[in-house]
Order: sequence, then structure tokens, then C-alpha cells
Amino acid sequence: MSVITCIEDLRRLHQRRAPKAFYDYVDAGSYTEGTYRANSEDLAALKLRQRVAIDVDRRSTESTMLGGKVTLPVALAPVGSTGMQWADGEILAARAAEKFGVPFTLSTMSICSIEDVAQNTTKPFWFQLYVMRDRDFVKRLIGRAKAARCSALVLTLDLPILGQRHKDIKNGLTVPLKITAANWLDILTRPAWCMRMLGTRRRSFGNLAGHVRNAANIVALAEWTAHQFDPTLDWKTVEWVKNEWGGKLILKGIQDVEDARTAVAIGADAIVVSNHGGRQLDGALSSIRSLPPIAAAVGDRIEVWMDGGIRSGQDLLKALAMGAKGALIGRAFNFGLGAMGEAGVTAALEIIRKELDTTMALCGLSTIGEIGRDAVLNPY
Repeated sequence: MSVITCIEDLRRLHQRRAPKAFYDYVDAGSYTEGTYRANSEDLAALKLRQRVAIDVDRRSTESTMLGGKVTLPVALAPVGSTGMQWADGEILAARAAEKFGVPFTLSTMSICSIEDVAQNTTKPFWFQLYVMRDRDFVKRLIGRAKAARCSALVLTLDLPILGQRHKDIKNGLTVPLKITAANWLDILTRPAWCMRMLGTRRRSFGNLAGHVRNAANIVALAEWTAHQFDPTLDWKTVEWVKNEWGGKLILKGIQDVEDARTAVAIGADAIVVSNHGGRQLDGALSSIRSLPPIAAAVGDRIEVWMDGGIRSGQDLLKALAMGAKGALIGRAFNFGLGAMGEAGVTAALEIIRKELDTTMALCGLSTIGEIGRDAVLNPY
């Protein structure tokens, strides 16, 4: 194996080791993928301000998120089907995050269940919720998250219906699932992945299996889910979820100042400026361009984080400079997981921390709190 120096190295290794359909599920956007590309391109366009002759001998990347200490102002974002990138993937990612000292977020559409992750970790993690038409199921899901001692609920708001992702359709990741000859041949060329998956019992949607009536297999569960995403989701529903949960609430998918103000008024503890990684509304602004006006409007009243396009410590520094207090990373840690399992997630986090630390030093910065708008030369 070649030396791993950056997230791109992990991405290429992930692409070689995971079946194409599952790799594409992670590394794809909707329609033209314009917003997906813009998330990274607009971050890259920001230029850093180099400073010299400043004492940066003592540096720290430590910060806080929701009042808890973190070694890096980053949380692992909720990503569906992570357990298909590497067997028991959610458990492995949660362990890596716990050891590293950052939050892990489990997706509603995970392969490992809430209970699986809770039994295999020692510290509380966050749980991401999709609001389903079946409100009784949602109530039970929230109750399970409480029982597992999840420390925050991440409510995703930008998926009232599923955006069209061309790669998933072509790969057969549709409802119902279409297992093609090409998929089978592709899977058979990855024997190590096959052996790992054969060695685990977790190959379905763990949070749904056994909890959805008349849905005994992954195809039936996928069909049920496709009809459960709820286009009636509104702010009254958000209030209902908040009351049912009763704990720390993070609202993910905010792209508009008016929505950010409503989130503050409703009593959320944090918001995530996010376009779902460019997987929902193609043509929407990149997250980094949406961030500054939202941070300016509500950043003094609520924790504002950003999600989308962060593949390096430099990307993270730019997000912090533009007003975020933290960030969520999804693809970056999945690339690491799909490349090397738990060790790959740790490698991804270490890469981002080292890049952030080095960039801080060369920008004349010693702490996360010192990172401000003047760290970039051409802010939006």
C-alpha cells in the first residue's frame, strides 16, 4: 500500500476496495452534481493570509461543540449505509471518533443499529433523525436514542423527498433494489470486501429491521422508507420532535437566513449550514457561500456549523474563518473507512488535524479562537 498523506489518497483506495455501487453512493451528487462540485471548488477559491514572525510555538486545535470538549472542531456527519463501505462500519467509525475525541453521528439509515453502536462504544454519540410519515415509528426511534444515551439529536430538514442521484439509479441502488449482472461481477472482484461482509450479521438497515411491520428484508425496508420520507415536514413538526426528544437538538440542512432565525426562535442548540453534500437540491449555493450571512445573522445566539466539501485541514480553517464554530465531515471519513476500516477513519481525522495545525502556524494562529475573517484574503 502506498503512503497515505491526504484525504484524496484515502478516496482512491476506497474506490478500489469497495464495490462501485456503494462507493458511488458516497461520492456523488444529484442531477448535474453542480452543487456537489461547488462545495469543494468554492472552498478552494478562498486564499489564506500568510503571516510571519509571530510566536506560534504553542498551538492547539482543541475547541468545544455543544459545550463538550473536542480535540478538533469536527463531528462525523450522519451518512446512510456506512456499514456497506466496510463491514460494521458505523461501529468502527464511532470507535475511531470516540478514541480521537470528536462526536460521531449515527444515521437513521445506518446498517448498524442504535443499540449496536451503543453496545460497542463507551461514550454517548449523536443520532440523526429523518421524520417519517409513521409518527409512531418516529416516537419509538427517539425513545431508542434516549435509551442508548445519545447526547444530541440531529434532525435533517432538507430531505422531505429524495433528490435524484443519477449514479445510484444506474448502479441499481433504487427502490426496489436492482441487482444487475454488472453489480455481481463488480462485487466478485473485491473478495476482501465480500469476506468481511460474510463475517457480519449486519447487512440490512439496523434501525428499521425488526421495527417495521411486514418488512423482513432489505428490499422491503428500502421500499417502506421510500414511501415514508415526509413532505409535510414543517416547523410545527420540528417543535413536536424537540418536545419528544427533550435534549440537545441540532438542525441540519439550513441554507437560508430566514430559516436560521426560525431555528433560533424554536430553541435549537445548533444549526448545520448544509446542502446535504450536494445530494438534494442541485443548483443550490455551496455551503461555504451560504455560511457568512447565516453566521452574521444568528452566530451570536446559536452554534453555527458547516457541512459540505471539507476534505482537508485547510478547508476546515476556511470554514471557521467564514463564521462556523465547527464542521461536520461525511465523505472524508467514509473514504477512510472504505479504504482501511477503523484505522482509515482515524487516519482521516489525523490528516485533517495535522493540516489544520500546520496551516494555523503558517497563518500566525495558535488557537481555534484566533481564527477569524482576516485569515482569508478574499472572503465572500
